[in-house]
Amino acid sequence: MTMVDRLQHRSSGLPGMGCFYGPSGFGKSMAGIYCANQLDAVLVQCESVWSQKALCEAIIRELGLTPERVVYRMVAQIQQALAVRNAPLIIDEADFLVKKKMVEVLRDIYEKSFVPVILIGEEALPSKLREWERINSRMLERVAAQPIDDNDFDALARIRAPKIVLGDALKASIKQASQGSARLIVNNLDTVRIEAQRRGLSAIDLADLKGDRLHDGKPPQMRRFG
Repeated sequence: MTMVDRLQHRSSGLPGMGCFYGPSGFGKSMAGIYCANQLDAVLVQCESVWSQKALCEAIIRELGLTPERVVYRMVAQIQQALAVRNAPLIIDEADFLVKKKMVEVLRDIYEKSFVPVILIGEEALPSKLREWERINSRMLERVAAQPIDDNDFDALARIRAPKIVLGDALKASIKQASQGSARLIVNNLDTVRIEAQRRGLSAIDLADLKGDRLHDGKPPQMRRFG
């Protein structure tokens, strides 16, 4: 939200693009959804199979318009609609656009609309964008998603495991296994909630899991038989 606010209220002459990046599971997409809802921004989540036409059609659908038939007219349509609406454009999973060399379309949209354009992607996204000088030079902000801290953990626990008291050893193990990933913490909290409900417990600690494996993002070792 801080990044988008700075881009929206940037001084004259400053570029208006931003990058929000971090490892998978750090809550980047949820942050994008939150910003879109709070700021009435246009949010599009890219897919691996998309072409330039598919990207433009998705943005136009979010704008509530009927797309033109050819790409260059769609781009002009997006530029005009964003400028009139004066709404930020947030592109999630932007790594797909870089991989397919489609990211220049976003520069075209930015250049004529002058609204903030924010790319959300994985940890390496800022490095990948360096290959695109005309994009990289227009980045005013590059903000890294942060790992979950203790306050975040407590908030998630109240939401995901309400009315269940978590023991200190269990909390520590979940934090260690999750390595700051919001997604893994949510997975682990849900596992704990289900186990507590199954056994009729209002309080649960690490010993109550009886060796059950917490989610740590690593695949289980291959089993061998015989």
